[in-house]
Amino acid sequence: MKPIIVVVGRPNVGKSTLFNRLTKTRDALVADIPGLTRDRHYGHGKLGSKPYLVVDTGGFEPLAKDGIMHEMARQTEQAIAEADAVIFVVDGRTGITALDKEIANKLRKAERPVFVTVNKAEGMNQGIVIADFHELGLGEPYAISATHGEGVRGLIELVLDPFPEPEESENENDVLKVAIVGRPNVGKSTMINALLGEERVIAFDQPGTTRDAIYVDFERGGKHYTLIDTAGLRRKGKVFETIEKFSVIKTLQSIEDAHVVILVLDAQQDISDQDAHIAGFIVESGRALVVAVNKWDGLDPYVRDQLKGDLEAKLKFLDFANFHYVSALKGQGLEHVFRSVDAAYKAATTDLSTPQLTRTLIDAVAKQSPPRSGIFRPKLRYAHQGGRNPPVIVIHGNALDKVSDSYRRYLEHVFREVFKLQGTPLRIQFNVSTNPFADRKAPEQNRRKPKAEEKPRPKTKVPVKPKPEATSRAKPRPKARSTSA
Repeated sequence: MKPIIVVVGRPNVGKSTLFNRLTKTRDALVADIPGLTRDRHYGHGKLGSKPYLVVDTGGFEPLAKDGIMHEMARQTEQAIAEADAVIFVVDGRTGITALDKEIANKLRKAERPVFVTVNKAEGMNQGIVIADFHELGLGEPYAISATHGEGVRGLIELVLDPFPEPEESENENDVLKVAIVGRPNVGKSTMINALLGEERVIAFDQPGTTRDAIYVDFERGGKHYTLIDTAGLRRKGKVFETIEKFSVIKTLQSIEDAHVVILVLDAQQDISDQDAHIAGFIVESGRALVVAVNKWDGLDPYVRDQLKGDLEAKLKFLDFANFHYVSALKGQGLEHVFRSVDAAYKAATTDLSTPQLTRTLIDAVAKQSPPRSGIFRPKLRYAHQGGRNPPVIVIHGNALDKVSDSYRRYLEHVFREVFKLQGTPLRIQFNVSTNPFADRKAPEQNRRKPKAEEKPRPKTKVPVKPKPEATSRAKPRPKARSTSA
């Protein structure tokens, strides 16, 4: 088992910056704004041959009794309860505060190894910086700069020193990543808590509660999954805060990082254009998809029929995905959702046989030939698989650039039905056969210039052979004899 290291502290002391440094990523949002991180954020790190698990937490205010700060404190306390070691981050430039002392009292009762880490100590005398923090009574403070990386390696070496070399763990490629996305306040965090059977992420009746992409590992039916809780996606025109813009970027990155996406819709609200835009981005990313219509309980039959009609009209391009009508708050229908998740991932990563693909293509063309385009009729000869997740089918032939979009959709439907590719987008790629010698040039010695470019040959005088002189003169004609008497 990897040791679990939890980073705690009051708001805005640099916990997320240290988290990114320990995981060598930029997964946690970082800004000079108190209370930016709210949920527990898990990340993987490694020092030499020792892997570890780091947990970033929100600003810890143990005395908060209600509201979002109380929920954040509960999340931090749960993280401390499952920790093998705690890194208590304090601000070296601000000095010790009353809230630091309150957090120290909480950590002392938790009976976990605690490492007081004085952050923001760059350019300062370390002896002076850490002097005040001995008052916390949690051992020798350690000065670092999370922003510049000063002292971070020494800190993690100190934390990991008591832990032995871990055994080989499962391959991360065997873990199925499932991102849960949708508009704000549709019940994404509630769905994750219902699947896990615990309040793992903050589910608060306020849009924008989740700001970061939270990765949660869990096991279900002997299979390993990673659930990704994401921030709600609003229309671009309503996104003004810088933090929300970064949250949107994190959500889009989570979609591309996932193997399967669960799109959560709110049954008690109209299906909006934003829902269609989110679904369109998922399809363009090529992710396998399952649609969960949440808050289905309590709706009368007439409203349900109306909603199903809206879904068919506005999300018609998602006909390949399975739709489930669930209640995340009551845990109804979630078992069927995960069955569809497994089926969609299996379809997205299946191997398609080249002979079977070609036979299916020939049968489809025999049943319905591609329409002519002018004097040309495309000829589809054979097909093979060109990629997975999403499946890509490459078709070879002649004049395939003339294939219409409607015929492409016809082929997608045929392949999806034959190979049972439910739950995943399917991409068809046409490779047009061309003359391999069309652009080749003849060798220089065999090339003849066009007649128009030929230069006229220079005229040469042909010597005239003189006629031979006559060797003998012609004999004169004999004179006629006179006949006179």
